[in-house]
Amino acid sequence: MTISSSLNAGVAGLSANATRLATISDNIANSGTYGYKRAAADFESMVINDTRGAGTYSAGGVRASTSRLIEERGALVGTSNALDIAVSGRGMLPVTQSVSLDNTTGEQPLMMTTTGSFRTDADGVLRTDSGLVLMGWPANADGTIPILPRDTTTALEPVVINANQTAGDPTTVMNLGVNLPATETEAGASGTTLPLSVEYFGNLGTSEVLDISFTPTIPAAGDPATNEWTMVIRDSAQAGAVIGEYTLVFDDTRGSGGTLSSVTAVSGGPYDAATGTLDLTVAGGPLTVTIGRTGDPNGLTQLSDSFAPTSITKDGSPVGNLTAVEIDENGYLTATYDTGFTRRIYQIPLVDVPNPNGLIAMNNQTYQISPNSGSFFLWDAGDGPTGAVVGYAREGSTTDVAAELTALIQTQRAYSSNAKVIQTVDEMLQETTNIKR
Repeated sequence: MTISSSLNAGVAGLSANATRLATISDNIANSGTYGYKRAAADFESMVINDTRGAGTYSAGGVRASTSRLIEERGALVGTSNALDIAVSGRGMLPVTQSVSLDNTTGEQPLMMTTTGSFRTDADGVLRTDSGLVLMGWPANADGTIPILPRDTTTALEPVVINANQTAGDPTTVMNLGVNLPATETEAGASGTTLPLSVEYFGNLGTSEVLDISFTPTIPAAGDPATNEWTMVIRDSAQAGAVIGEYTLVFDDTRGSGGTLSSVTAVSGGPYDAATGTLDLTVAGGPLTVTIGRTGDPNGLTQLSDSFAPTSITKDGSPVGNLTAVEIDENGYLTATYDTGFTRRIYQIPLVDVPNPNGLIAMNNQTYQISPNSGSFFLWDAGDGPTGAVVGYAREGSTTDVAAELTALIQTQRAYSSNAKVIQTVDEMLQETTNIKR
């Protein structure tokens, strides 16, 4: 009977609006929850087909379906913690539960979140208060990230930061900017050897010294200046052994006066004229020393009558203590030490799936892969469809309280209307029953 279908439709309406009310209450309750993705209830009509032209209609009612709008992004909220991390754009941070760290039977279960406030625990593991552990790829000793598979979590490891760790950065590159006195290569000059000591740092953070001496070539009386020097380089880490000897000749023409004209290697590594570098080997390994290309005024020069280092720079630093850890937009986690040395220690990739709304929603704003979401892929932040990683920030809730309150009023009215339908059907059925009396 059509009157019975009206009763069923009213009951279905009550159920559907109760479901919508549940999503609204959940959204309002989480309006201040970082990273919360609002839930939505959509209504779908159910139609019961009747014979065409029969003059009757049977109500099918309504059915509610719910979904989590995971692809929506909340506004970023600035914080004072460097490891409060959010994702600006598409992609999620890989995390796992802290209780699974002792899992020895397989890989860590992959979970995802769009934001988190991470801090180190007693073991140095980077985690949130709710027990989510940040996952990443560890960097090599030189700060490079190895080539790793992107469709599996095999290479992902919990990010561990030891606050008591120390690190040193060996010197691998040095630039020498030194002016040699031109008067010392003239006839009658003293011929005094000019010393220069330059500190560098070994592989174990030790302070070592390159002892560099410059000896002029003195011409015979009445002859013009030779503009020639012999440069000898000794390494203190090798008990003062000579690691390079070079003959330097400087230009005295009007256009390029005072710059290098030629460099001849007597012993040690060769001189690369294209880059103006010497390839030396110190106790810890190779060391590239830039003395300047021929005609270059920024390297070794021979001008006037003064001997002065004009610009000496090098990389590396002594052993230092960890002072801070920050993450950049590419997902690189960088440690800073009190010596001014910085080193990349992890890369945090971004997880992406074809259908983010198909992910399984879990507690604490985390998500897991499902057949509806499709397989995941680990991207470098900013590559492919993914956005940037933002430190000192949290992602706010996607709940619009004003819109939810408006929907709440609509749902209340719709619920009341469906209840009125049931009340009316009940009165009509009562009238039908009274016909017999």
